[in-house]
Amino acid sequence: MSLQIELDVKETVLCIRLSGELDHHAAEELREKVTDKISTNQIKHIVLNLENLTFMDSSGLGVILGRYKQIKASEGEMVVCAISPSVKRLFDMSGLFKIIRLEEDEVKALQTLGVAS
Repeated sequence: MSLQIELDVKETVLCIRLSGELDHHAAEELREKVTDKISTNQIKHIVLNLENLTFMDSSGLGVILGRYKQIKASEGEMVVCAISPSVKRLFDMSGLFKIIRLEEDEVKALQTLGVAS
């Protein structure tokens, strides 16, 4: 199964919804699309909705970490929400939850960033 990427801008927040598998084949496409969206909009924060992400490998973690650094450089925040147990375990093991906040769902994540959904 390939990766479906949905990008949605709400004020200064880029909502990224991923479905399918984020592996080394899909990581470059995700990186390009998100980087382009950040540079062409006034993006300050990212909400990463992983509710329908069934698989992620280390290249997926790498692309997420890269976008986190990009947002952090402009004093923004990345929030992950609606994460599946297997992907959550990968985040736990990699230590990403030490720098990226986890929220229950997209509505809560947007509220914590000051944006009504």
